[in-house]
Amino acid sequence: MKTRGCVLNSELIMLGMAVLVAVGILLHQPSKTLGLPSLLIFMGVGLMFGNGEFDFVYDDLELTSFIGSMALNVIVFVGGLNTSRSSIAIAYKEGGMLSTFGVLLTTGILGGILYFLLDFDLLTCMLFAAVVSSTDAAAVFSILESKKLKLKESTDTVLEFESATNDPVALLLVVIITGMLVSSAEPMGAAEIGLELVQQIAVGLLFGYLVGISGVTLLNRIKLEEYGLIPVFILACFMIAAYGSDLLGGNILIASYVSGVVIGNGLLRGKEVSKHFFNSLSWLAQAVMFIILGLQFFPKALLDDAWIAIIPALVLIFVARPLAVFITYLPFRGVSTKKKLFISAIGLKGATPIVFALIPAAAGVPGAQLMMHMVFFIVLISVIAQGWAIEPLSNKLGLNQKD
Repeated sequence: MKTRGCVLNSELIMLGMAVLVAVGILLHQPSKTLGLPSLLIFMGVGLMFGNGEFDFVYDDLELTSFIGSMALNVIVFVGGLNTSRSSIAIAYKEGGMLSTFGVLLTTGILGGILYFLLDFDLLTCMLFAAVVSSTDAAAVFSILESKKLKLKESTDTVLEFESATNDPVALLLVVIITGMLVSSAEPMGAAEIGLELVQQIAVGLLFGYLVGISGVTLLNRIKLEEYGLIPVFILACFMIAAYGSDLLGGNILIASYVSGVVIGNGLLRGKEVSKHFFNSLSWLAQAVMFIILGLQFFPKALLDDAWIAIIPALVLIFVARPLAVFITYLPFRGVSTKKKLFISAIGLKGATPIVFALIPAAAGVPGAQLMMHMVFFIVLISVIAQGWAIEPLSNKLGLNQKD
């Protein structure tokens, strides 16, 4: 962490973060009234205080990446806890295709187009495309909740399922391509990448399920008298599932989500107290993640690179995402065109792409700082434009159940 004019100790850091979180929370309700997502508020607080004001500058890519990744794991786990089996039964086919083939297609289409439009090599274009290929769970859940939208044809359920499960494939692509860019060894072939993807998904699914089913079985049989211990035990299960899977070569986000789904649907006692505890924990994770991401960026440097993000943002929103969605939906002949149009138009981005962009930046990939700035503006454009468009577009297509 770089500072100017002052020495930061741990107490001052904790005090500063607490103040920033408190300010962001106090601004949350007014922002909700104005229709602004919490992402913008908390990140705005970070931008305001970390860019040299108050004689303080924060600049620590590794710490930001670590905190952002931890927060993302928590958010995905809590999303799993709140996902019902009925929602999965409805959305797993369409959402599963979108979260795997949809991400791969978005990466390939966007990366290929940018290679011809921008002055970057193909691998760098693919890395950038992988970073922004997935939709963001926190953004999707918070915007749908704030607008109180319930959509026909289970469109909202599919969007939520996709956003909760598509990060692992995007993360794996980012890690692999980053390794190829910084390593002097021979690049991985398509077969090796495929095997790595299968391993990450299989180990993540299996280990997350085993930890989740073991944890919930123990809780239901032991019947702890102190209800406050139940969410603490669930938190321990989450940590075991996530980081145990990572050690075994599985995907940490898949393990987090699967263990959350298994525990959330199998828990018999303490559901209410656990729900409040983990929803609060998710909010804290979002607040800390968005604030520290805001602290990491410097407004002047961001503005200097803003124009470069316009073309990739337009290509992503109007070409790559729609093409990927319509190709992914080819096996689902019974799905209406209006549903496919809505899903292709609402590929909301959030903090996740920024967290992913920190991976190549922390690894020292050339041009990663510029990539981070471009991703920041793509997220900003997506949250403002696509977030605003959700309700009008759902009304226009006749998908809003209030119609």
